[in-house]
Amino acid sequence: MGQRIAQIKRDTTETQIELALDLDGEGSRELTIPVPFLRHMLDLFAKHGGFDLSVNANGDIDIDDHHTVEDIGIALGQAFREAIGDKKGIRRYGNRFTPMDEALAQVTLDISGRSFLVFNAQFPKEYVGTFNTELVEEFFRAFAGNAGVTLHINVPYGTNTHHMIEAIFKAFGGALSEAVAIDPKMKGIPSTKGVL
Repeated sequence: MGQRIAQIKRDTTETQIELALDLDGEGSRELTIPVPFLRHMLDLFAKHGGFDLSVNANGDIDIDDHHTVEDIGIALGQAFREAIGDKKGIRRYGNRFTPMDEALAQVTLDISGRSFLVFNAQFPKEYVGTFNTELVEEFFRAFAGNAGVTLHINVPYGTNTHHMIEAIFKAFGGALSEAVAIDPKMKGIPSTKGVL
């Protein structure tokens, strides 16, 4: 198995992002992101997924956080799609339930080559600090759309918005880690079509 590493540079009039992802890392993180809550969430994602993740981002947060959050999702999705390579031998599917105090999140995904997002989470509060919680879905839509991943996110219950979102990102890291793992019994591409 070769190195499953990718580096993405995304430079627009709204954001400037440099992102590096190692799927076979040790959970090391170097995150310079002007949206503190997203920085915290990606820290959790990388740690619980065992991914090495470096993000250096600047954006027009004087307008709002939307462009920066969405573009980091795009860059992470692009990096993932590049790093996963030909997908030979991967488990392909991942599923993780993660509790965070009173909240529970489930993330189930398929590295299928088909981008799709199902997002079932109703947050009690519109904001966590200054972070607009509707951007959580935008982030995952951007990731799924660029990663070629079918992603189902469900939060059946919870009362603390921070806990609910934190559980999602921890579960996302765990489910993705499971899906990218090499299965010694899987010969070639994990699909009867022979391609993903």
